[in-house]
Amino acid sequence: MILISALTAILFMGGWLSPLPQAWVSGVFLLDDGFHWLLLKTFFFMFLFLWLRATFPRYRYDQIMRLGWKVFIPITIVWILVVAVGVVAKMPPWWSA
Repeated sequence: MILISALTAILFMGGWLSPLPQAWVSGVFLLDDGFHWLLLKTFFFMFLFLWLRATFPRYRYDQIMRLGWKVFIPITIVWILVVAVGVVAKMPPWWSA
């Protein structure tokens, strides 16, 4: 869980970079260092993962398989078709003028 939280913080939340402007954090000892930002973001995701795990019930293996086959695969196929139509129609997110 620590590894996944750290990877999530690095890959999706800017890693060691501060989310605040530099003028706001200059002079504050703990917020000047990038390592502290990485730890703060990692602990945030650990809290979030633990909170979600404690809140929601655990699924059995057959329930996870049913969810994947009957819900996620059809949604994915529909989304692939939507993206394909967007690319062929040269819509803005996929095609810039």
